[in-house]
Amino acid sequence: MTASSTFGLSSEARNLHWLLSNLVDEVPGLLSVAVVSSDGLLLLSSDPEQNVGPTAPAVRQDGPKGSSADLATIVSGLASLTQGAAKLMDGGDVKQTMIAMESGSVFVMAISDGSLLGVHGSPDCDMSVVAYHMALFVGRAGHVLTPELRSELRKSLESAL
Repeated sequence: MTASSTFGLSSEARNLHWLLSNLVDEVPGLLSVAVVSSDGLLLLSSDPEQNVGPTAPAVRQDGPKGSSADLATIVSGLASLTQGAAKLMDGGDVKQTMIAMESGSVFVMAISDGSLLGVHGSPDCDMSVVAYHMALFVGRAGHVLTPELRSELRKSLESAL
């Protein structure tokens, strides 16, 4: 990603785009990645249709078109369900949710501010590698994902539509 591809974005927003690009580039088998706000709004996506042209992180082309928008909806619903279950079971905060399916996997990890990182992986992805890299992303992104940055990311997505 070049400086011109993130023109107009704050350094924090550019950094978050870079972190997402690295996640997608470094982990084999990722089909779609989404950062979702605590209220379920898509903030950042690996899906080129959800980001402004050249600011979109690279994405594997074998994922379904528009899959990050769908992933954001799924992530939000799963987070609500698991948080409700944890509350009923006096389990504390939900840190991670993993769903292994016959044809893929879905991973959801909480970011410190209540935002969520969601990943859709291919059937052959290494779940431990995905979880490890998600934890790295959350550790690096959690402290910069402020209310101001969430607002900036949301506005940049809205202007792209």
